[in-house]
Amino acid sequence: MKPKSKILIIAGSDSSGGAGIQADIKTVTALGGYAMTAITAVTSQNTTGVNSVIAISPKEIEKQILFTSKDIKPDAIKIGMLHSSDVILAVCKSLKKIKTKKIILDPVMVAKGGFKLINNKAIKVLKEKLIRKTFLITPNIPEAEVLTNTKISNLNEMIKAANILLNFGIKNVLLKGGHSGSETVRDVFLNKKELKIFKNKRVKTRNTHGTGCTLSSAITTFLACGKTINKSCELAIKYVNQSIRSNLNYGKGHGPINHLSSIKIDRKFE
Repeated sequence: MKPKSKILIIAGSDSSGGAGIQADIKTVTALGGYAMTAITAVTSQNTTGVNSVIAISPKEIEKQILFTSKDIKPDAIKIGMLHSSDVILAVCKSLKKIKTKKIILDPVMVAKGGFKLINNKAIKVLKEKLIRKTFLITPNIPEAEVLTNTKISNLNEMIKAANILLNFGIKNVLLKGGHSGSETVRDVFLNKKELKIFKNKRVKTRNTHGTGCTLSSAITTFLACGKTINKSCELAIKYVNQSIRSNLNYGKGHGPINHLSSIKIDRKFE
């Protein structure tokens, strides 16, 4: 099998392999894409939380993006953890030179265990400089609350927040409802022409580490392979739910999901 598309991932590393650039690479590969990376930070973490974060310099991040893309042009770009305003500005500068239109932004702000991964100044620069360059943004409820300065406690408030995000200049919004606590998880997809609510029964498990990174990378892969943005979101949500249901149960905290859930092993490799 040859890869169907080439994806550049700009994100932080997760030493435990469940989230961040490791989850992104696994997802892109499992769904038939070719993954390239620009690492923004190196974290020491496991399923119980983040122990430390080492930032990569903005100049070095820029070099990774441009040198990689000059040789292998990406069909789409997925952006995850950007920990400072200088990094965000360096990424913006790089994106201007690459000119790839299919840019998916997962505005990673807080790790699963509650560790804050981005400061307030960086959030301001993200809103002013980067957001309008993206084709789709995929915040969860806490992230959408920070970006829109609103409180979200029901579906109508999710739709209202998604509309505020659209007004920032984004073409498409997928506001994830996993933090709602309800039995049915509702994800809100919105653009200027369409509103769609994806509904799925909540899987009762603590093993959901990396779901946000995985979802945005899956959307990016499907989009790069020629699917519409709506269909890409639908297929990515299905893939993530399937991966959660595997319930790997690794580690003592929030365990990872199963990125291999989409792969059927050829008999000769079994």
